[in-house]
This record gives sequence, structure tokens and C-alpha cells, in this order.
Amino acid sequence: MCLGVPAQIVEIPEPARAKVSISGVTRMISTDLMTEDLAVGEWVLVHVGFALSKIDEDEAQLTLQQIKQLGANTFEDELESFKESSI
Repeated sequence: MCLGVPAQIVEIPEPARAKVSISGVTRMISTDLMTEDLAVGEWVLVHVGFALSKIDEDEAQLTLQQIKQLGANTFEDELESFKESSI
């Protein structure tokens, strides 16, 4: 299963790229699909290594909680996919 997973921006090292973190895992992602500016500390919805949209922290926490409620395996599978989807 491939879900969009909330991740927090921890660094923006170059244009169209951001380093994000989810559950202690950090990865570089593409922000090429974003039309708005991003800043460190903001949350984005990430799917297969691309930021799809900016979301607020409340929505990020709610989404993470809902993913975890789908079952431990689902969350762990998504976290594993996240580890492997770096650009």
C-alpha cells in the first residue's frame, strides 16, 4: 500500500529539494510539484519521494494517528517505503 505520509521539513538544502523527517527517519524529497514556498518546520504530505501539498501540524498528527490505527503493519510498511523513496 502506498499512502501519502505527513513529514516535517528539517532542511531545505537547495531549490526543489527538502530534507524531511517522519518518526525519526529523514530523507531528501522533491518539492518540484509544490507551487507554494516551504519553510523549515512546516509539514508536507509525501508520496513516493515527492511533496504533494503543505498541511498544518494538526492535520499531520491526525493523519499519522489514522495511519497507525490502520494497523502496526500498515504504518511500518509505509515507514519502510519512506526509507526507500529518497530521491
